[in-house]
Amino acid sequence: MRSVSFNDGWRVRHLAEEGPGIPVTVPDDAMLREKRSTDSVGGLNVAWFEGHDYLYSKQFVLSASEASRHNVLEFEGVYRKAEVMINGKKAAFRPYGYTNFYVDCDDFFHEGENCVEVIARNADQPNSRWYSGAGIYRPVRLWSSGGRRIELNGVKIKTVSLSPARIEVSVKTNTAGPVNVEILDGAAPVVSACGEERQFTLEIPSARLWEPENAWLYTCRVRFEDDEVCETFGLRMIGWGREGLTVNEKRVILRGACIHHDNGLLGAACQEDALERRLRILMENGYNAIRSAHNPCSKTALEICDRIGLLVMDEYIDHWYIHKTHHDYVEFFEEWWRQDLTDMVDKDYNHPCVILYSTGNEVAETAQKRGIALAGEMTRLLHELDGTRPVTCGINIFFNFLNSIGFGQYSDEKAAKEAARNEKAKAEGKKQKERSTGSKFFNDMAGLFGADFMKIGASLHGSDVTTRDAFAQMDIAGYNYGEKRYKKDLKKYPDRLILGSETFCFDAYKFWELAKREPRLIGDFVWAGIDYLGEVGIGSWEYFDYAPHFDNGPGWLTAGSGRIDITGKPLGEALYTRVALERENGPLIAVRPISHEGKHSPSAWKMTNAMPSWSWRGFEGKKAHVEVYARADSVELFVNGKTQGVKKFKNDCLFTFKVPYENGTIEAVSRDASGREIGRSRLVTAGEETLLRAEPEQTSVRPGRLAFIRLRFTDAAGTTKPAERSLLDVSVEGGRLRGLGSACPYYTLSYLGSSCDTYYGEALAMVEAGESGEIRLTASGGGYTAEARVKIEQD
Repeated sequence: MRSVSFNDGWRVRHLAEEGPGIPVTVPDDAMLREKRSTDSVGGLNVAWFEGHDYLYSKQFVLSASEASRHNVLEFEGVYRKAEVMINGKKAAFRPYGYTNFYVDCDDFFHEGENCVEVIARNADQPNSRWYSGAGIYRPVRLWSSGGRRIELNGVKIKTVSLSPARIEVSVKTNTAGPVNVEILDGAAPVVSACGEERQFTLEIPSARLWEPENAWLYTCRVRFEDDEVCETFGLRMIGWGREGLTVNEKRVILRGACIHHDNGLLGAACQEDALERRLRILMENGYNAIRSAHNPCSKTALEICDRIGLLVMDEYIDHWYIHKTHHDYVEFFEEWWRQDLTDMVDKDYNHPCVILYSTGNEVAETAQKRGIALAGEMTRLLHELDGTRPVTCGINIFFNFLNSIGFGQYSDEKAAKEAARNEKAKAEGKKQKERSTGSKFFNDMAGLFGADFMKIGASLHGSDVTTRDAFAQMDIAGYNYGEKRYKKDLKKYPDRLILGSETFCFDAYKFWELAKREPRLIGDFVWAGIDYLGEVGIGSWEYFDYAPHFDNGPGWLTAGSGRIDITGKPLGEALYTRVALERENGPLIAVRPISHEGKHSPSAWKMTNAMPSWSWRGFEGKKAHVEVYARADSVELFVNGKTQGVKKFKNDCLFTFKVPYENGTIEAVSRDASGREIGRSRLVTAGEETLLRAEPEQTSVRPGRLAFIRLRFTDAAGTTKPAERSLLDVSVEGGRLRGLGSACPYYTLSYLGSSCDTYYGEALAMVEAGESGEIRLTASGGGYTAEARVKIEQD
């Protein structure tokens, strides 16, 4: 079947209101347009955005021949409880907000004017532990064919050997007849086959393999009658066993990052350019894998990861049959999980980037007999659907133990009480109280007692007892915050493969050193790779200048828990990670801000708030906390040529110094055990002159695509001045401002507005290009003005 985009020409309004609504192009995040207030029953989980139900509608005209064809609408993601009506008749219902689904239109389309309506429900709060967004937030496509066709998802490609390079192509059609299969390298034909059979084995001459970070893609073109399907694929095989995880028979250690589905300033809208930028930034900072926490990722993400060679662990869900929030997916889970997993596999099957399936995240059900059996049932179904990829599940080991003795963080009763309490507070016009149950309570405990709160708990004997049977039901045991079990369990369970499915940033060095020696420790996924909307304040180290209150109430917007901030800027933790995972040896320097006081409560999900800057003019003499990241025996620090001391290696690549701040130059020199210099780096204080710069990340952009323009206060040489701050007004000609904001976790402005507040001297604008000419952006504030121009290139 062939498809066309069905993204244009929609309108949306609140379901409870009348009128035509506003015009939108999907993907669209309707929730991002809502107010943030104490009326939000979803509260801090969803960054205080209010929840509503929405009606999307689209009118279009079909000719008689178009209406008579076999037509199917594909919705890649509608949050949530999607009801699809075509010409006034109910055509489909799909409750899960993160899965793609199909609507057969044959009984509904007719010649002339047609109308598709989609209800997306998000008023029943709370229903998520993070910012979900709402509406038709992923693309929509219209698939069409004649009577004799290749079925949807009817072409599946599997690599069966590497030398020689052979693939198996399976084809499903709705009737008998000859099928033609052709493999293309770019536009060049490589090999072909034709016959009545529905399974073909083809050998690809002079084949190039798809490798992590070195992707090579082929196209499989299948023709049947007048129907045609093209699928992109890569030649790669996955193995798992005592030799660890292998890709094309070579061991790979997963240097992973957990990421949520939002696109920062765009909310949940699945915009290709913003998503590719995020994924490329992750790779540039040393990551070779992502975990789609905690829901299936988009087709767009998979297509990008295929192209750039980024590995993917695709995850199904955040819970099974025990509520985490009162209105989550539990009521639909039992009826729909098999179909959900089937659709996830259909989506993933031909994508070489997907190397691992996860059936869930921190599902305390795995401490119960019912849950253990379910874990095995889900694994077996995934193996039946796709025997080429292993299956895991991220289990919080300590939480499983607590659940088994009646102190679990999640239960149906707790979720119901939380919802009732928040509804009562809303009705009385009071601010909601922070939750004392659920994930926030344990997050706060980890913040108060440090990361070892969960890791030590995971090392208890009871934690082993309540997880071992569930781990036996999967190919790879997913340990959430179980680092202190690694060595013990590798010895105790000689056939167990272990994955750090969710970890703290400051465990990266210890993980990497152990993983190099222990092949059955296959990887690590840090929480989180990039900051995200919702679950506000969980990883934030903030100051009163930027956050007037630390109660995580309205005004708080992001988690503050990314190695990379929500605008895409790598922080000190990203520098540490690059060195810890041996992407470079350092030394790299980062400094904690010295221009503010009144730090927010510490968080286990924030190793440091240091940033690569020595520009704190006006704060001379104040104590500076300096961090140097290096793979070295020792590091010596200099300020303006004067030594500030030498620090020796102590079980980590992090070296810390406390020195009085002076304008000028700070320099780090790393040395090996013999005293030989092996690395040197420095930071320089920005000059006294202050400028505002508007800096495009690309020189040209195609019509309708995004340009990313960073706004920075700098000196004349371009060095950022993080102590500068101002409200900026932004105007755009030749395009449309799609997103504008800074990385501050406490942010009262809207990302959809034309004004922003800088954070440590910076902000970001996302601009959608017009049809021709150039984008011209002007930013002004605080007595400064900057302009950026980006050429619009035609296709």
